[in-house]
Amino acid sequence: MRKAIAESLALMMELCDQALAQKPDLVCLPENFATASLGKAPLRERAEAFDGPTLTAVAQRAKQHRCYIVCPVLREEGGQLLNSAVIFDRAGAVCGIYNKSHPVTTSPDYTSFEDGVMPGTTDIPVFDLDFGRIGIQICYDMGFPENWELLRKKGAQLVLWPSAYDGGASLWTYAFLHRYYILSSVRSGQSRLVDPCGAVLAETQPTDGVIVRDINLDYIVSHLDWNRSIPDKIKSKYGDRVDVRRPNLGCSHFLVEPVDPAITVRSLQQEFGFESSFQYHQRHREAHAALRAGRQPAPQVALHGNRPEWGAF
Repeated sequence: MRKAIAESLALMMELCDQALAQKPDLVCLPENFATASLGKAPLRERAEAFDGPTLTAVAQRAKQHRCYIVCPVLREEGGQLLNSAVIFDRAGAVCGIYNKSHPVTTSPDYTSFEDGVMPGTTDIPVFDLDFGRIGIQICYDMGFPENWELLRKKGAQLVLWPSAYDGGASLWTYAFLHRYYILSSVRSGQSRLVDPCGAVLAETQPTDGVIVRDINLDYIVSHLDWNRSIPDKIKSKYGDRVDVRRPNLGCSHFLVEPVDPAITVRSLQQEFGFESSFQYHQRHREAHAALRAGRQPAPQVALHGNRPEWGAF
């Protein structure tokens, strides 16, 4: 078994090194990549301590390359087996752990999950890294929308999803609904980076198992209502210093993401007068609630002012 783990680890560290050569801030590895091929080998023999070979190899790389690495691994804590994602910081130290909230059943009567893995907490954590706030879900967690909604409520800007399978349309659905990036790292098929409008920005190919993409977690998704001319006005003034994307998904949204670190979303909002789609919807919720209660909605002052709702200006 040790030989099989060593072989899996060597293969994944080769891919990890390819990614690290691009000098990333963050690398995410697939779910339980070092032990996935061991079949029915006893879980406690597969579980790894913090000084085990997988976590040690990843910690060394995080420290050497001064980047964050998320390492999914089966581990034992307090006598319980957990399907975890361990976050190493730029110094190679553990700065966070997510334990899979919903391990999948491996018995027909739903009494055993992943052959003995305990579910993690339903109070899904978020982690503040030096470039933004991230969340993590693992594989079968995909089937529990409440997890993904909670991550939005806690302010996640990027959600990592190490998995055994691809995920498909659920990835871009959650990304669009909750307006955050999703990065998948899977053992089968294609790993993907999906933007907060639900557009796939990058995905692995049969000849290339690594994707690398620059993103800025200081971004905003806005609705085109009241803002029809805003994307063109931003691009006209700032050009390539700000990325403005309108996904070809039939939706009425656009994403604004500064490329130049001297520019912030907040400054762009104040200059051009536009708000997030969340704020736009919330203004409607408050007004609709007043009408249902038999009250006249209180006037609201939005950043778009009194410009045309749909026309150019």
